[in-house]
Amino acid sequence: MNLAIFDLDRTLINCDSDNEWPKYLLKKGLIDQSFVDFERNKYYQDYINGCLNIDEFLKFQLAPLGRFSRAELDKMHNEYLHEFILPHITMMAKMLVQSHRDAGDELLLLSATNEFIITPIAHVFGIENVIGVQLETDNNGNYTGAYVGTPSFKEGKVTRLHQWLQSRGLTMSSYEKIYFYSDSHNDLPLLKEVSDPVAVNPDDKLNSYAQQHGWPVLNFQ
Repeated sequence: MNLAIFDLDRTLINCDSDNEWPKYLLKKGLIDQSFVDFERNKYYQDYINGCLNIDEFLKFQLAPLGRFSRAELDKMHNEYLHEFILPHITMMAKMLVQSHRDAGDELLLLSATNEFIITPIAHVFGIENVIGVQLETDNNGNYTGAYVGTPSFKEGKVTRLHQWLQSRGLTMSSYEKIYFYSDSHNDLPLLKEVSDPVAVNPDDKLNSYAQQHGWPVLNFQ
């Protein structure tokens, strides 16, 4: 069996779900414009430049989740999904996932975004295996605004993949081929480890690396 791993933001969707969520909260009047501007002008630029402080970012980004119950958040996510995410899913992205499903490959979504945001989006693609930033919950099952474990970012994606495989009694050598589709140079640690790396809508740094190493490059934009 083969394993097909997909990044989410700007790979399977032509937007960044971590950026779209604050836009939704702003529209609902739940945060102010300064929150959105700070994320876009500070953290998103740091991500693009490859110098994001993931701990600092997650403390900032996850704080609003602690203000709502899970039931409230689930209702909000449904609105967010339909208005801010579904319009950014292309037929080509759906066909890519379906091609691996038709081939009998195991599917995994592996993202640096938190699991609250990405899990329902993964289900739109019919992907059940999901790895993202794990969120801390209180005794009532509500999010505290903190995270637990290793963030699935840069080398953390490699760590979390190995943990996921180990929990299932597997290793990377359990698969004949492992595909990984990503748009970002931040994902080079994992792209270099898999047998079949594929750049999708790549940023300039990843595009250059992919061209130099003969990796396939796809464009869904």
